[in-house]
Amino acid sequence: MADTSLFDKSILPEIELPEGYTLRPLSSGDYQRGAVEVLKVLTTVGDFTEELYRERFDYWFKHNDTYYTIVVLNANDKVVGIGTLMIERKLIHQAGLTGHIEDIVIAESEQGKKLGLKIINSLSAISKAVGCYKVTLVCSDHNVEFYKKCGFKKGTNEMVSVSKADGLPLDILLQRVTHEVIC
Repeated sequence: MADTSLFDKSILPEIELPEGYTLRPLSSGDYQRGAVEVLKVLTTVGDFTEELYRERFDYWFKHNDTYYTIVVLNANDKVVGIGTLMIERKLIHQAGLTGHIEDIVIAESEQGKKLGLKIINSLSAISKAVGCYKVTLVCSDHNVEFYKKCGFKKGTNEMVSVSKADGLPLDILLQRVTHEVIC
């Protein structure tokens, strides 16, 4: 069965990547290419089966004006980077749109090649293309300087309330909501 792209790739900006790398929308076959494995560099993903991946992908595909997940692949067709832009439909600002960048991660073996910067810049460009009046992200203190280099400014404080879900310990849940970014 042919892979299905999460969204139309024509919305992606043209960017220059190191030789052998490509950036494209997440596809239905990216579980086999290691998308979930790369996310394990960022945080706990739990028992994430291919069936669960397909269920999540299908949901996102049905709502593909909300979820824009992109991946970077290496010359071996393996996912080595991933990031998501979620679009929030607001009542304020004349029912404006806000983009939220989430879950940016680069495989440990691929870090230092500015792939994280390429993902951030691409997601920011998508947010503008779909009409967002702003794009935000949450990061840990040690990643603030990285995001300043990406054109972001330190904004307001984030408050978090976490309930124990999925039987996971509180420290694992807090890792999920602090979105510790590794690029």
